[in-house]
Amino acid sequence: MRAAGQVGEADGGAMECWRAVRPWLGVAAGFAVGSIPFSNIAARLTRGVDLRGVANGTVSGTSLYRVAGFGPLAVAGVLEVGKGAVGPLLAGRDHPVAAALAAGACVAGHNWSPFLRGAGGRGISPAVGALGVVAWPGSLVLLAGMAGGKLVGQAAPGSLLAQAALVPVLARARGGRGALAGAAVLAPMLAKRLAGNARVPGGRPARIYLNRLLLDRDER
Repeated sequence: MRAAGQVGEADGGAMECWRAVRPWLGVAAGFAVGSIPFSNIAARLTRGVDLRGVANGTVSGTSLYRVAGFGPLAVAGVLEVGKGAVGPLLAGRDHPVAAALAAGACVAGHNWSPFLRGAGGRGISPAVGALGVVAWPGSLVLLAGMAGGKLVGQAAPGSLLAQAALVPVLARARGGRGALAGAAVLAPMLAKRLAGNARVPGGRPARIYLNRLLLDRDER
């Protein structure tokens, strides 16, 4: 009986340890999985192309479609969205702060992937996947912004409008937890948009940053 009790205590201690560590493993896993550049992998496997050398250097679905077509885009797109869910699922819905941080970490890993020496995308796809776990109305907001922008031929302003609406919409729909999740994914998306893919040249940095924010490029 004593041995059985000791085993039970050990199991209970292991479970308590797992519960304590699990949320922060979710944050680490979010960044690690988010860093996997599925779009660039697809471009290399199908066309032998590194997306960092295509157009403005953004490793994105748009660039992948440009060089490889719809099939690779569809497969990579599912993986890019799906990876956003890994960290928040591991962190658990009962740890809203850790789940939000895991969502933001995934977007950051995607935007500044160590596998691409700090290059990456803009984070919308993994943000859609992450918010699908922690605050699903946010996924709809981002998807609506992308779709609306594509329809009118202004994808960058469309995504920016969706990002601007993200925190207010989630605060209304999900309260403080929703606002936290929205802010966690929004911060790395806006930071990457302003950072761009190259240093700001001399001359008119304010104008360049404004163009990056509104149009996601350095020149009008």
